[in-house]
Amino acid sequence: MNTVCLQVFVSESSRHHGRLTYEWLLDAAQRLGVPGGSAFRALAGFGRHGRHDAGFFELAGELPVVVEFFVDAAEAERLLQAIADAGLQLVYAQWPAQVGVTVPPSV
Repeated sequence: MNTVCLQVFVSESSRHHGRLTYEWLLDAAQRLGVPGGSAFRALAGFGRHGRHDAGFFELAGELPVVVEFFVDAAEAERLLQAIADAGLQLVYAQWPAQVGVTVPPSV
């Protein structure tokens, strides 16, 4: 299978149609039949909007969230198209990935 890791970056407080954007992304992926996805909140980060650290109360809600999917390339393209069709302009990263399950040694 042509598996890729697709990561989409959003601000933790960003919203799309009244919903948190990372929740919207997970729901959109599920509607498209993506088998799974996760959202990870950063402890700190910096980018085009400056530096953000979890330790500063006044920055609550501004930390990055990474929404990650391991999908085949066609599913990644469908998800990216759904994001564009929804009018969202989000930063993403995509690269080849190998996914597996560890097997314990026989006893």
